[in-house]
Amino acid sequence: MTTTLNTPDVLARIVAHKRQEVAERRGLQPEKLLERSQYLDAPTLSLRQYLRRPELSGIIAEFKRRSPSKGWINEFALVERTTLGYMQAGAAALSVLTDTEFFGGKNEDLTTARRFNLCPILRKDFVVDAYQLLEARSLGADAVLLIASVLTPQEIRELGRQARALGLEVLLEVHDKAELDRSLDAAHDALDLVGVNNRDLRDFSVSLERSLQLVEHLPAGLGKVAESGLRTAQDVATLRRAGFEGFLIGETFMRHGRPERACAALVQQLRELSATH
Repeated sequence: MTTTLNTPDVLARIVAHKRQEVAERRGLQPEKLLERSQYLDAPTLSLRQYLRRPELSGIIAEFKRRSPSKGWINEFALVERTTLGYMQAGAAALSVLTDTEFFGGKNEDLTTARRFNLCPILRKDFVVDAYQLLEARSLGADAVLLIASVLTPQEIRELGRQARALGLEVLLEVHDKAELDRSLDAAHDALDLVGVNNRDLRDFSVSLERSLQLVEHLPAGLGKVAESGLRTAQDVATLRRAGFEGFLIGETFMRHGRPERACAALVQQLRELSATH
């Protein structure tokens, strides 16, 4: 059974459930089984480098079936068709939600996307345990998300180092300068990219001003990603001019019957905007 939440305590409830889920998964599929995956011997692709490729759009196109606050977005979308279409449309990378309880995803979504796409794939989930890093690598992910609001700076440092030891890049998600400062003080050398989430995960309100206000504080050496609330090519162009290199877009695409076509239309509009400036 999936869950829809509308309380200010959404994030805390997701994390509490995730800790229980990880304990159960470890019992069913211990680390030694995960280590047998073919992907552990395969090289990973650099999300940071792909976002900086000039011939690509910088868009991280997300496969996301539902949201805790809005319920089902696109329950019947096909992973293979959607992710292949995203890449053919000019996306730079993929993000795949693997949380089942709150986002309607599953690990198999990522392995399917991996089989059909030669591009960086971000495993989008709520990482609270090192087990999930090995799991991500075993599924074929190239990068993982660490969320500053659910981890201590020390946890970010340790998880970041363990992820990189597995060959995974680390995208740190922050919501404000306080989260950014305390995370960077502890874990700067364990990170590859920093993402500013324009959605407050406590109440799900969205504002692009979060990204615009924080971009000048993001370190030059790390990839800069704007997440959530991007709806138009103009939004992407504005954020790119401000200094962002990556643009994570999910719901804007997934609300269409054919998400890959929505992605193609936005990429085309972005190219037209770039040509006029």
